[in-house]
Amino acid sequence: MLVISQLGCVRGERRLFSEISFEIGPHTLLEVRGPNGSGKTSLLRILCGLLHPAAGRVSWNGRDIHELGEEYRAHMAYLGHASAVKDELTAHENLRYSAATAGLAASTTDISTALDTIGLSGFQGIPCKTLSQGQRRRVAFARLYLCSARPLWILDEPFTALDAAALALTRNLLESHLRSGGMLVLTTHQEVEITSPHTQRIDLGI
Repeated sequence: MLVISQLGCVRGERRLFSEISFEIGPHTLLEVRGPNGSGKTSLLRILCGLLHPAAGRVSWNGRDIHELGEEYRAHMAYLGHASAVKDELTAHENLRYSAATAGLAASTTDISTALDTIGLSGFQGIPCKTLSQGQRRRVAFARLYLCSARPLWILDEPFTALDAAALALTRNLLESHLRSGGMLVLTTHQEVEITSPHTQRIDLGI
C-alpha cells in the first residue's frame, strides 16, 4: 500500500501543488493529469523518492519511503518521459545495463525474451543510435518486462512516440500488471483507455 498524506511541492519560489492525499493498493491505477508545469513529473519523482516534498509524507506499508531507501525501491519500477537509452549500446546491452543498475536478476534469455515481446526481434544487436524514436521507446519499455515482480510501477508519459502496435503491446502489459495485483501510477496527455479493476484520477493545476 502506497499512502500519500498532505503532500506539497515547491520548485524555486513557485508552489506547484499542496495538500495532495491518496492511497493506492493492489489492482489500482492512478492517473495524474494537468497542464504542463502543473507538477506532474515532480509528483512522480517525489513518489519515487527522488525528490523531497515541501510538506507531507509518502509511506510504503506504513513506513516513510526515505527511511526505507533501497528497500522501497526494490518494490518499484520507474520509467521517465525520456527513454534514458544509451546511444552507443545495443538494445540488449542497454537492457542488461538497466537491469544491473536496478538490481534485477536478468539472464541473457530474460533480456532477449523481453525485447522480442516488445517487438524488437532482429534489432537486439544494433546500436541504439540507429533506432527510431519509437524503437528506442520500446527498448525503455522492455525494462518493465523484467520488473514484473515489482508491485509498484510509476510511469511518466509512457505512450510518447509509440506507434499503434507498440501502444497495444504497452496497454496489454499495463493491464496485465494491474490484473495480477500490481499498482500503477502514470501521467499522460494522451487519451489511452486502460482497463483497471480500480481507477483513481487527480488533476493538478486546476
